[in-house]
Amino acid sequence: MKIMINVILGSLIIGYAFGCINLSFILSKLKGFDIRKYGSGNAGASNVVIVLGKKAGLTIAVLDILKAFIAFRIAQYVFPEAMSGDINYAGVIAGVGSVLGHIFPFYMGFKGGKGLACFGGTVLAINYVMFIVLFIAALFIAIITDYICFAPITMAFIVPITIGIVYKTWVPSAIMAVASVAMLYKHRQNISRIRSGEELRFHFLWRRKDESERFGVIDDGKDIFNREVK
Repeated sequence: MKIMINVILGSLIIGYAFGCINLSFILSKLKGFDIRKYGSGNAGASNVVIVLGKKAGLTIAVLDILKAFIAFRIAQYVFPEAMSGDINYAGVIAGVGSVLGHIFPFYMGFKGGKGLACFGGTVLAINYVMFIVLFIAALFIAIITDYICFAPITMAFIVPITIGIVYKTWVPSAIMAVASVAMLYKHRQNISRIRSGEELRFHFLWRRKDESERFGVIDDGKDIFNREVK
């Protein structure tokens, strides 16, 4: 199978354009601040949860999933001939492009989010059953380890392998691996914080006060999780 350069570039442009719509950054700017200067310093849904709460974070996560899903479908429509087995690889390229755009948005100095939601949106566009199964697996990993960062790190390895096995073609797997490498690169700081005991635990979502006390700050609405990052 020959992948034409116009398909690659066109799909990447579509995906990157959608990925650059960093909704967490836009939301924070509408509220008068830069999300990257607070909480974990990340411009993504997880940090919106930390700084603005679970409802806002969930909304951003869903929208980030959708932007990758839409980018996939648009590329699939524009390049219907770009098939690898039962998968339109133009769509996969666009999905990966959305991950890269989310992580490295040009207008934010290439300092965006960590790409998990867009990664998930691409999987959703490929196969919704696979998305549901892997979502449950990722949630299970986060609960068992009590660190949410282990979910995207694990999925970065599992998703390309799963796609290759299910569809019996490694072309889309290799394309998805590009997004996996970018995600792993962005999560290297999480591993460092785990080693130093400074990474938020997953149970922060329902036991915020416990995490505040662990960091030596009582949750009064203006705790360590809402501090400005120096």
